[in-house]
Amino acid sequence: MRVPRLLPVSLVVVVLAATALLPSACGRNVQAVVRTMNTKPAGPAASPSATPTRPVTVPASLMFTGTTLDGKAFDASTLAGRPVIIWFWAPWCATCLGQGSSVSDVAAKYSGRVSLLGVAGLDQSTKAMNEFVTQADVGMVPHLNDKAGVLWKRFGIKEQSTFVMINRSGTVMQTGYMDSVTLDEWAVYLDKH
Repeated sequence: MRVPRLLPVSLVVVVLAATALLPSACGRNVQAVVRTMNTKPAGPAASPSATPTRPVTVPASLMFTGTTLDGKAFDASTLAGRPVIIWFWAPWCATCLGQGSSVSDVAAKYSGRVSLLGVAGLDQSTKAMNEFVTQADVGMVPHLNDKAGVLWKRFGIKEQSTFVMINRSGTVMQTGYMDSVTLDEWAVYLDKH
C-alpha cells in the first residue's frame, strides 16, 4: 500500500529555503542603511539566483562608489547581503599579476555566492590598468579605477597586493596579503558564514 504525499516536493523545498533565510536578517549592523535591492548584483560573475529580493542592509563597509576601468559608475551597495572579497592591486605589480589565476579561480568557483571586486591603484594610467586585467585574465571580476587612492585610503591599504575579506553582514574580517591557498580558504569560510 502506498501512502500519498501531503505536500508536493517543490513546495517543501521552497518552505525549507525560506526558513533557512529568516535568521540571516538578524544581528545586522545597526549603523547601516536599509535599501530594497531589485537590481542584479554588480559584475559579470554574478548570477541571477544571487539577486536579493528583500530589503538588504547596506553596511558602512560597502557604502562607497567608484568608476570601473571601462568608465561605468559602480555602487558597492549592490554587493550588500553576500560576502565580498576586495583585491587591491597595481598594474606594474608582478605579485598581483601572479595572483590573477587564483582570483579568476575563486571568482568562477564562488560565482553568485561570494562577490569579488578589484581596485586598481598606485598608477595614473588607465591603459596600464586595462592591460593588467587582460594579462592576468581577470576580466570576469569588476575592477575600479582608483587613481587618486580614495578607496585605498578608506580601507587603510598601504601596499599591493592586499585583500579585504568582508562577511555577508558587512564586517571586515581580514585585511592583508593572501596566497592562493589562503584566498580559497577565506572564500570557503565567507561562503559558509
